[in-house]
This record gives sequence, C-alpha cells and structure tokens, in this order.
Amino acid sequence: MEVYAGLAGIPVVKSAISYIDGQKGVLEYRGIPIEELVENSNFLEVSYLLVFGKLPTAGEYQQFVSDVKKHTYLDDFIIKFLKDIPDSTHPMKVLQSVVPVLSSFDPVKDVLDKKHHYNALVRMLGQIPVAIATWKRISRKEEIIPPDLTLSYGENFLYMLTGKKPSEKEGKIFDRCLILHAEHTMNASTFTAIVVVSTLADFYSAVSSAVGSLSGRLHGGANEKVFYMLSSIEDVKKIPKIIEEKLNKKERIMGFGHRVYKTYDPRAKILKSLLKELSAEKENKLYPIAAEFERVATEKLSPKKIYPNIDFYSGILYHMLGIPPQFYTSVFAMARVSGWIAHCKEYIKENKLFRPTQIYDGGHNIKYMPLEKRK
Repeated sequence: MEVYAGLAGIPVVKSAISYIDGQKGVLEYRGIPIEELVENSNFLEVSYLLVFGKLPTAGEYQQFVSDVKKHTYLDDFIIKFLKDIPDSTHPMKVLQSVVPVLSSFDPVKDVLDKKHHYNALVRMLGQIPVAIATWKRISRKEEIIPPDLTLSYGENFLYMLTGKKPSEKEGKIFDRCLILHAEHTMNASTFTAIVVVSTLADFYSAVSSAVGSLSGRLHGGANEKVFYMLSSIEDVKKIPKIIEEKLNKKERIMGFGHRVYKTYDPRAKILKSLLKELSAEKENKLYPIAAEFERVATEKLSPKKIYPNIDFYSGILYHMLGIPPQFYTSVFAMARVSGWIAHCKEYIKENKLFRPTQIYDGGHNIKYMPLEKRK
C-alpha cells in the first residue's frame, strides 16, 4: 500500500466553486475570471456568488447586505470575552477562539438545516471583521470604535481598526483585496473545514478549525514575513546580494513560488497594480524596494517557474492601509470565510465522513517493562 504524504495531487472532492489553471495563471470563481470580479464586483456580492452559486438579483443583494449589517455589532459578552484575553495573544488565536462563541447567538444549530447556512454566513461576515478590529483596539489600549453602517464593508473595517475613515479609493482597494483572498480551491484550511463539517459539526466549528490551519506559517502568514523582509532593506543596491545569499543558503524567498501556479499568480498581478495605484496618492518607501526585489528575484527564479505569489505585495498594501503586520493573516481569514462556508455547504450535500487509513510502522508483541526497571 502506497502512502500519499500530504495528499499532494490527490483529489478529495468534486467542486464547482473555483477553478485554477496553474500553468496559464487562471483563477475563476464560479466560472467568472477573477479579473472581472475585481473590476466590476465587490466583496459581499462575491461572497454571495461563492456560497449560493450565482450572482444575486438586486433584491437578493440588498437583502444580503442588510442581513450582514444586522450582525455587525458584537454582543457585550463577546467584548468582555475579548477584554479577558491576554494582550500578547496573537490575533489568529483570538479569532479561532471567538468564532465558536458566535454560534451561541445563532438560533439554528443543525448543520443540515439551510437556515444555519445562511445564518452562519451573514453572522460571521458581519461579526468577524468587528471582532478583529475590536481585538486590535483592546490589545493596544485604544478606545473601541463602533461600526459605521454608512460605510462600505471594507471602509467600515478600516475605520474600526484605525479610528480614521479611509478615503473611498482606500476602501475600494481593500475590498478588492478581500475578493482576491476569498477563495482558492482545495488548500490546507479549506480541507480542514470540510473534514470538520463531514462530522456534521456546525459551520462555526468548521471555520474555527480552518482559522487554526491558516495560522500555520506554511499556509497563512507569509505576507507578514514578506513585509518584515522588505522593511529590513535600507538600500535597493543591496538587493541582488541579499537574494544571492538566500539562494546560496537554500532559503525560501518569502512571497515567491506556489504549489499550484507555475507562472505569475494572477492575484499578485492585480495586487501589484492596486499597490501602484495607491502609491501614486500616498508616499510608500517600500514600493520601489519591492519592485526591485521582484525584478531581481524573478530573473533568478523564473527559469524554475517560480514567480511572485499573492503574499508578496499584499503585506505592503495592508501596511499602507494602516493594518498592523500581526493582523495580516486575520484579514486573510476574514476574507476566506465565504470560501470556507461555500465548500462546507457544497460538501454536505453528499456528505461522507472523512476516515482515511494508515500504514502501521511500529513493533509488535512488546513486553511491558515496569517503571522501576526502566533506564
């Protein structure tokens, strides 16, 4: 019997949610190219598309946005819960802890009930951004900023996080970032979510588990490391030497390479253009450093089909929007909620409990040795 370590390349589901062509650099949500969605749609509409399989009508969209806004305020119990968490706790640990508590306020608990699917979606879309922003304010001894429902989804999050109302352009750019992070086929966190939901645990449990999976440095968090790497470079002339040293030491260059894409990540292309657009209005010392780093690294790595991925530019963009580096992965999770729920909803239509097997690689008939005889 053969072991497929990490299930690399092994299909575990059939899905109509998203599609990737890693050779051509194609990403589609429900068949619509990501470029079209970023150009024409918004995050909440894309969330509806992912979960329900179609773009909403005007009436469906208005109702959906209204229902998300209804769940934008946190219960006092949750705010007290956040205040009792040590300030040094990483935002991803906080988020993983808060999500299951949200289920306490959901009247529909049965994961097979379609009302649970909708309730969980609008509740988590509404409250997870507030929880992230509130934790940032609490952990830094800042006054909590209540939501402003006159703002867009992206604008409201940035306002609650920073205490400053962003410009319309900043809000739109951030909203596009959320679209780019919303879904990406079967990866570690999405697989974690469907494994959990296959037990008929609720969507809150599945999302909380997915957050835990995303917190690992091999999945989420790379954009934070890219930001620190680029921030440490004081002179662009030193970039070739820095890259050469990393390659000689066989170190991974953060923000480059992807398990699926063997060409330029289409999301990275869009983020680069968004960063350039924002940098034209706001001073950004890291943009020229990042551009030169990308040029030099691509020259070295493109023959091996290693190109920039979504993490290379996202951290710099988030920095310009006032998001602290420790919160980058939490923003990733906030965006991915609709993707995780879409997969959970799709999977339980023909649910089968995940129960893989193993190959035993240990001894047999070993005699128990009493404690006093052990060395």
